[in-house]
Amino acid sequence: MGSCFWVCFVFLSFSLSFVRSQTANATIEGTVFIDGKTPIGTTDEDFICATLDWWPPEKCDYGSCSWGHAGLLNLDLSRNIFLNAVKAFSPLKIRLGGTLQDKVIYETDDNQQPCTSFVKNTSEMFGFTQGCLPMNRWDELNSFFQKAGAKVIFGLNALAGRKIDSNGEAVGAWNYNNAESFIRYTVGKNYTIHGWELGNELCGSGVGTRVSANQYAADTTALRSVVQSVYKNVDLKPLIIAPGGFYDSDWFKEYINKTTESLDVVTHHIYNLGPGVDDHLVEKILDPSVLDGESGTFSGLHNIIKSSSTSAVAWVGEAGGAYNSGHNLVTNSFVFSFWYLDQLGMASKYDTKTYCRQSLVGGNYGLLNTTNFEPNPDYYSALLWHRLMGRNVLSTSFTGADKIRSYTHCAKQSKGITLLLINLDNSTTVQAKPAFNGTMTLRRKHRSRTSHHKHKIHKTSIMKLPKGPDTKIRREEYHLTAKDGNLHSQTMLLNGNILSVNSSGMIPPLEPVHVNSAKPITVGPLSIVFAHMPDVTVAACRVQP
Repeated sequence: MGSCFWVCFVFLSFSLSFVRSQTANATIEGTVFIDGKTPIGTTDEDFICATLDWWPPEKCDYGSCSWGHAGLLNLDLSRNIFLNAVKAFSPLKIRLGGTLQDKVIYETDDNQQPCTSFVKNTSEMFGFTQGCLPMNRWDELNSFFQKAGAKVIFGLNALAGRKIDSNGEAVGAWNYNNAESFIRYTVGKNYTIHGWELGNELCGSGVGTRVSANQYAADTTALRSVVQSVYKNVDLKPLIIAPGGFYDSDWFKEYINKTTESLDVVTHHIYNLGPGVDDHLVEKILDPSVLDGESGTFSGLHNIIKSSSTSAVAWVGEAGGAYNSGHNLVTNSFVFSFWYLDQLGMASKYDTKTYCRQSLVGGNYGLLNTTNFEPNPDYYSALLWHRLMGRNVLSTSFTGADKIRSYTHCAKQSKGITLLLINLDNSTTVQAKPAFNGTMTLRRKHRSRTSHHKHKIHKTSIMKLPKGPDTKIRREEYHLTAKDGNLHSQTMLLNGNILSVNSSGMIPPLEPVHVNSAKPITVGPLSIVFAHMPDVTVAACRVQP
């Protein structure tokens, strides 16, 4: 009886394990439809952007103090690994700003106030006193940005000169005297600024306080005048950027229509997953309906811009997903790449030109570790996007699986297209077959090493990649998975190999595997795949952005 029990128990355990493994490895087929006729959107060449914030070490959320020395005033700029991480993008846009930017004064000649750091004070708006940027620190920052080849967007204090009304609104015109002195200092030092952004989260109902759309438009015109004056003898003019806050359709519509002559870029912020303390963040990240929810913001802003006479374009100026510094081992771990890459894909579809991730370093949502600057998984996701996804965006849809997210761009600095597939399902492998709608040119390789020709297919029906003679055509695939299958891991695998910097702080090469193009793209459970198909040329990729 005892021996039978153990034999039966072992057999039953083995059977259950086998069933579980079969369930875990369930495979389904699906088709990814790519419309190659015309682009549905275009992005900037340097679409990827990341932020640096002002928070001092005393910034804490829910009992966790996650900023350390990552704030602009005390960030260690001497670390090789930090420099290499930024240089790898060549260039990376970096937006300097955040909540405390509207409490920063600049230590220029006109400033009569003492230049002191932020001090924690819970009775103050945003929990800190006014702070100051010393010009020697500004010099150090610019030295780093020049070495790293970064494109800098600087967020100006937009509350200077205003009073907070009893209803919580900031009233009065912007006092730009200190900002103008700071801009003059910057130009005098020959520092290149890609854009000057006015204010942080003061639009709509605002965070902490708010400014009316009419007043903000007048202040934007004032900023444009200041910049035109200071830069009159400078060839490269910076962008005028605003309002850097949460989308509110009525506010944005009024503001955009009143800044048609003064504004270059409309920025909005995204924290659609709620507070960082939320215990259900992972479930939200893996829920397609939650991810889809942000499309209303993108489409709403896109439509306002299209219907206006403005020449301004849309950027996401700050996006950390979960506000109040994110959530450790969620927004800085592998699972967050599902949210982040989906955001990049969705934003691109709606003609967003640049997407700034909160943060480059700092909080629990940094692309880099706050203390040692080691890349978190999202850093590698961002770098792969930057290297593979070109400017023209193609309409893409997927049939056969509910939890596959699919996005396609023309390839970057290369022929062909790049397809991004994100599998949110934890138990299903998807075999994805690309199909094209539109005129497709397929570069066919023959057995001769020197001869090949192009085969053009003129159809508007669905076309799949051919088999047979074309099986020598290969694509490049980049499969991203979590170490040990742990979604909370801060180690990412590329094609099964750990991604990590070496002892010199060098970013590792991101090498693909080469796959026969006749085969479907295999997307494992809870994995992400970039597939570069250099031999597929569609009409949309011949359109100059």
